[in-house]
Amino acid sequence: MPKSPQSHLDPRQPLVVDTTKLPRQPGATRALNRVVPAPADLGLEMISVPEGSDVTLEMTMTSVSEGVYITGTVRGSLKGECGRCLNEIDESFEVSLAELFAYADSTTEETTDDDEVGRMSGDLLDLEPAVRDAIVLKLPVTPLCRPDCPGLCPDCGVHFDDLPADHSHEEVDPRWAALRNLSNNKE
Repeated sequence: MPKSPQSHLDPRQPLVVDTTKLPRQPGATRALNRVVPAPADLGLEMISVPEGSDVTLEMTMTSVSEGVYITGTVRGSLKGECGRCLNEIDESFEVSLAELFAYADSTTEETTDDDEVGRMSGDLLDLEPAVRDAIVLKLPVTPLCRPDCPGLCPDCGVHFDDLPADHSHEEVDPRWAALRNLSNNKE
């Protein structure tokens, strides 16, 4: 029994691609180059692609017997905060993308689960899940402003870069703290 096709796609959405100009002849290729606004929630808690910022797609669509194979790169900018010192992070990213989108009546329907291979809806395919996966999987869970970021002093909260090399805090065992107050009262 064939699986139901993907829900109706809106060709006006920036990451929905119309493949009508790509012949369904294996080996046929077309370039797919566009700049699209980043969708909402594209990232992790501490670092993400700002919603609406430019995301550049430089792709090649190749017709294969089972569908359309898309390869290329996705570039854009990231904003977030360092996981050690909380400084702002503002950098660019580039990730590779390679994804098969199966035709509605291909044998892929019978041999794969719905979430294993992207599905086409007629001549339309939705790149958003593939782009989202490619970007989010490359993001660090704990981003750093630089690899050798020393972070913040756990006692005073000041960035270690702003403190002298001999910076320290005297740690007194709480069981002896009352004796320390006795010696301060004699002076």
